[in-house]
Amino acid sequence: NGDASNPACHGIAGVLEAYQHSLRRVQLYGPTNFAPVVNHVARSAATVLDGSQYFVLLIITDGVISDMAQTKEAIVNAAKLPMSIIIVGVGQAEFDGKIWGLGGTRGRLGRLGG
Repeated sequence: NGDASNPACHGIAGVLEAYQHSLRRVQLYGPTNFAPVVNHVARSAATVLDGSQYFVLLIITDGVISDMAQTKEAIVNAAKLPMSIIIVGVGQAEFDGKIWGLGGTRGRLGRLGG
């Protein structure tokens, strides 16, 4: 939403408002690192384990993930937290299945090397 001190969006209307705000203010370029934002949201989710809040991280990307190993590790570490991660690829980038390596379509995403 553009507010680093309070990044929450409330409901679909809040998400759409944040998206419109971002389109006007953000210039997309590489590298495309997801792990820092996954870890940031995970830290917030880890502070609210009483079931009173649920976090949804929506990442809209125009590029292939540059830090795939770190992103996988961040997702695995966040798996038991009250959060979901949605990644949407847009634009002309050739995602060629690389982004889909994060999903659990062939089983649960596991730790690297294990």
